[in-house]
Amino acid sequence: MAGMDIDGQVEESARRVQVRFVTKLKPPFKAPPTSIAIPSNLTRFGLSSIVNNLLKAGKDDWNPEPFDFLIDGELVRMSLEEFLLAKGISAEKILEIEYIRAVAPRKQEEPSLHDDWVSAVDGSNSKFVLTGCYDGLGRIWKAAGSCTHLLEGHSGAITSVCVVNPRVAQNGADQIVATASKDRTLRLWKFDADDSSDQIKRIRAFKILNGHSASVQSVAANNAGDMLCSGSWDCQIALWQANGSDTADVVSVKKRKKDAEEEDPQVEEEAKSTLVGHTQCVSSVVWPQDETIYSASWDHSIKRWDVEMGKDSLNLYCGKVINCLDIGGEGSTLIAAGGSDPILRIWDPRRPGTSAPVYQFSSHSSWISTCKWHEKSWFHLVSASYDGKVMLWDLRTAWPLAVIDTHKDKVLCADWWKSESVISGGADSNLCISSDVCVL
Repeated sequence: MAGMDIDGQVEESARRVQVRFVTKLKPPFKAPPTSIAIPSNLTRFGLSSIVNNLLKAGKDDWNPEPFDFLIDGELVRMSLEEFLLAKGISAEKILEIEYIRAVAPRKQEEPSLHDDWVSAVDGSNSKFVLTGCYDGLGRIWKAAGSCTHLLEGHSGAITSVCVVNPRVAQNGADQIVATASKDRTLRLWKFDADDSSDQIKRIRAFKILNGHSASVQSVAANNAGDMLCSGSWDCQIALWQANGSDTADVVSVKKRKKDAEEEDPQVEEEAKSTLVGHTQCVSSVVWPQDETIYSASWDHSIKRWDVEMGKDSLNLYCGKVINCLDIGGEGSTLIAAGGSDPILRIWDPRRPGTSAPVYQFSSHSSWISTCKWHEKSWFHLVSASYDGKVMLWDLRTAWPLAVIDTHKDKVLCADWWKSESVISGGADSNLCISSDVCVL
């Protein structure tokens, strides 16, 4: 079959190049490893048609699949001829093109309506989605449209939520989640993530964390699940105990009677310590390693903190208010951040001259509210913006892989769920789930 011509929908006059399609995908996505001659003016859509033609040979039930293409480790986002010219790659020898399944949602679930803006979302547990809302309620969703728990108690809008994952998960143990609010408090909640009841359960916090003097903007847990950190409009980062209490820190214990049954005590607790250094609102905190916290602020800076020493060991400035921050990518070391312009910036602190971003993505048209790395990929992350769009990114190309525009207003939060879904919340009061995103 060497030298076989496949035209596709192209002009006959196009120059042809010899290519071989290769992939790391398993059958039925493996094409024959023979070289073929194809027109050089094909874009990725034409290349995708060719690969689908190769794959469906002899298969009556083949459903066309969108593919992306890599040459020398870089995604092709122009015609083959333009790409080869731009990269100085010779078309005289057989060109090896790797194909991967396109990273884009193949299904949109029905939106899950809330009573106000959906300001926070966490999809780190595959059993449920945790949302925070401007109506002051947290909600647990086991699927689109299926709310199982209401978290009641905050007197202000919820600004951030966090699933607290113990390092050693015990069978039957309650799941702990945390919420942060404009009411200046954080709250911790317990519930059974395996509860299959169809009735919505209303639960109250087992612990209230007091100490911030202004709205709490962000909350994150350490990997062990025994500590939390929070960022606030009071310019401080507070560290809290997430599990049991030391009596010295307990301010008060409240018990409440309901239908003649006494509920569990509700503990109020103060911060273990604070990290001081930002001069404006601490908008985002991340706790990726036990000894290291990262923070972003409206003072235009990103700081890396040594938890034990209580001091910052890295300062990055980008000249813009920063709204969001996440750590991931290669070696879980890349810093992604977005803020008061449409540019998603990524730094690599391992490189000398770290102050300049190593990547800048500028397809949004308004403030960026969220950025989140995919936990199992070095290359992929999601961003959300006040422009009403959610975008999926791959570090190997400057253009978004997919643009999700299911929201009708500003998108305030986004995350990955189950590794293959993107969840997002917005000012349209909806939680949207875009599923079957093939990252791996």
